[in-house]
Amino acid sequence: MTEFGKELSLRKTPIPGLMVFDLPVHGDSRGWFKENWQREKMTALGLPDFGPVQNNVSFNDAVGTTRGIHAEPWDKWISVASGKIFAAWVDLRDGPSFGTAFSLELDASVAVFVPRGVGNSYQTLEVDTSYTYLVNDHWSPEAAYSFLNLEDESVAVPWPIPLTQAEVSQKDRAHPRLADVKPVPPRKTLVLGAGGQLGKALRQTFGDAAYMEYATRADLDVSASDLSNARRWRDYDVIINAAAFTAVDAAESPDGRKEAWSANAAGVSNLAAIAAANGITLVHISSDYVFDGGSSRPYREDDAICPLGVYGQSKAAGDLAVATVPRHYIVRTGWVFGDGPNFVATMRSLADRGVSPHVVSDQFGRPTFAGDLSQAIAHLLRSGAPTGVYNVTNSGDVVSWVDIAR
Repeated sequence: MTEFGKELSLRKTPIPGLMVFDLPVHGDSRGWFKENWQREKMTALGLPDFGPVQNNVSFNDAVGTTRGIHAEPWDKWISVASGKIFAAWVDLRDGPSFGTAFSLELDASVAVFVPRGVGNSYQTLEVDTSYTYLVNDHWSPEAAYSFLNLEDESVAVPWPIPLTQAEVSQKDRAHPRLADVKPVPPRKTLVLGAGGQLGKALRQTFGDAAYMEYATRADLDVSASDLSNARRWRDYDVIINAAAFTAVDAAESPDGRKEAWSANAAGVSNLAAIAAANGITLVHISSDYVFDGGSSRPYREDDAICPLGVYGQSKAAGDLAVATVPRHYIVRTGWVFGDGPNFVATMRSLADRGVSPHVVSDQFGRPTFAGDLSQAIAHLLRSGAPTGVYNVTNSGDVVSWVDIAR
């Protein structure tokens, strides 16, 4: 019998990200009612806001029906509408928990969140069992699955009905043992602006793993009208947007104004829409030019933006678009120096040629090394820091452009 009157609660499991929820079921002799998925209450307990887009039901009329261990390229929220099942999960993701198994019985009072890449299977324990699940992607012929043999000795799932007596498809019986399973890689991370100073530093920080992708404007134009079709975006977990039109003075010209708004505002708005629709974390590199420069102290994250010029206005517009994405980091910085054209390189070139330049003395900031900025971005992502706005520069004294030139 289904247990009535539980409190909504979360149980952790040995598989990272696999969560078991006890559900309140209200019932009597007439039947029962439950909130099978409740976004606000469950995310408050720790359920990822996974954005389901499809609801499926699997009906099984016989006891012992056993489905194979399948790791799918999406997250799932599974539960039982009628009957009872024995469910088993095996972590098939690349990492230290690969091969970890967990199992339990599910009735209507229990639901489980299954993260992408964790193999899921079940065996019916009662007749007329209905197994339901929400997923956060639509089925696609390009979707990549991983499979594990139900009888794998290293995992040793304790099936209550021996598989020799269970109803199992020939396809599921033929799946590979754990030693032959290729681990499921993480969802992809895309770095835009890969040819710039920060883009090069990000490559040094994140490396060239198979799930890392680096793109220049020639590879991917974010202002293109067909951007939504440029990739299978559900395969991506993070986009780091280090691409921008950064010619501050040129942005005041008619052609520069168009380019600045196209790259810094319209293109970023396109990215924001894609990130929001596909559950992607969007990291957007912004600028101190979103402020008017009138403060006598360093700007805080909660200071009002009030840009003066076209460049700053276009960057501020991009920031506002990114802020609509549920999972976003807006990283404001300034005076970035790295591998590429920059103020330091220009001053060094002039010095080498014996040229004494005239440099403004009324602009102040902190030089920021691209490598340190890329490490800060990696820290935000790897630590799971709260999403939002971060103002990031190197430490040290506030200096003027004249100080740096000297």
